[in-house]
Amino acid sequence: MEYAIGTLSLSLRIDHSRSLKDKRQVLRSLKDRIKRRHNVAVAEVAHQESWQQSTVVAITVATTAGQARQVLDAVHQDAVQLLGRDLHEAEIDVGSC
Repeated sequence: MEYAIGTLSLSLRIDHSRSLKDKRQVLRSLKDRIKRRHNVAVAEVAHQESWQQSTVVAITVATTAGQARQVLDAVHQDAVQLLGRDLHEAEIDVGSC
């Protein structure tokens, strides 16, 4: 049986953050909202010690590439609404296994 794995990589630039605590509050809000609404795995994968930068990845598994892309497109739209200008870049990648 073949299935699709999709990833959404979000690069954040949190200019208003003045501490790791500020940054973690933004990330916690983002991760909780995305997990609750879309049933995807979410993790910070880079810049953990930086106050103003982060890379967060959301991952989904679906029966088709189209379904995976649809889920990640919805996650991306939520991230845009929640983060606004803090969202610097986003990239979706979907592959089959």
